[in-house]
Amino acid sequence: MEQILPRVAVTMGDPAGIGPELCLRILRQPEVLRECVPIVIGDAGVLERVAQVTGLPAPASHVVDCRQVDAAAIRPGQVQASCGRASYAYIEEAVRRAMAGEVEAIATAPIHKEAIRAAGVPHPGHTEILAALTGSAKVCMMLASRELTVSMVTTHIGLRDVPEKLSTARIEEVIELTADAAARIAGRPPRLGVCGLNPHAGENGLFGAREEERYIVPAIEAARAKGIQVEGPIPPDTAFVPQRRAHFDAIVCMYHDQGHIPFKMLAFDTGVNITLGLPIVRVSVDHGTAFDIAWQGRASVTSMIEAVRWAARLGAHKARPIA
Repeated sequence: MEQILPRVAVTMGDPAGIGPELCLRILRQPEVLRECVPIVIGDAGVLERVAQVTGLPAPASHVVDCRQVDAAAIRPGQVQASCGRASYAYIEEAVRRAMAGEVEAIATAPIHKEAIRAAGVPHPGHTEILAALTGSAKVCMMLASRELTVSMVTTHIGLRDVPEKLSTARIEEVIELTADAAARIAGRPPRLGVCGLNPHAGENGLFGAREEERYIVPAIEAARAKGIQVEGPIPPDTAFVPQRRAHFDAIVCMYHDQGHIPFKMLAFDTGVNITLGLPIVRVSVDHGTAFDIAWQGRASVTSMIEAVRWAARLGAHKARPIA
């Protein structure tokens, strides 16, 4: 029986960053091609120009040319509103195709938050953009790797704004989304940990404004009542030590850096970003646009390979023969 490979839409990200180089490389990776059909959503002119300046082969096929920017006008490594608009358009096209069943998953190269803000996009990052484009009310960010998997209750907001964004309902929601995803990845009911917000998980009200007692503990109890294996609140400074993290399939974190810092310490090149709660599969690299090395042929494709492979595996059950 002929193998049916899932189709993965690979968005090019910010044209002035390393996204175009990653796309050029991903189309020629044997381990990727064995698992899926990667389809780059971007600008053919940009890919051709980057191929010329880096010495990489230009793609012969599997490129959707969105024609969003003039490749000759791009200033590599600089924030440009035109590139922000283009990166948003690539995401829109990939989401359209995924929602229509034309691809089984999306893997995204990095966008630049300043560029999309300059372009007037009213969302700070991929997670919020994808939620808006798919009409998804309950989403969260998960970072996954062999070493550590974390999910975030809040993401792209200032640290001073985190406490007011916490609620029992939101924390319970993220626990449930995390449990569902971790079960699919592990193939069994997962074991979850939940971090406290404050040092020492508040230490019975000594630190903070009793966020642990007011929001986190009730959310954990509600999740347990639904049959989820979950522990916490765990003091954040010990949640990620080897013995502790080995006990959990995933750890729920209260804010961006609480999860991102340990994750990137352990799996910067091999980790991926998965958006939970969408009606489509979306996986991303876990790094930025790397403007300092853009268009120089120096970008590592390791995280992009992992993102596309994770997307292919998570979307494989949707794969069907191409008409």
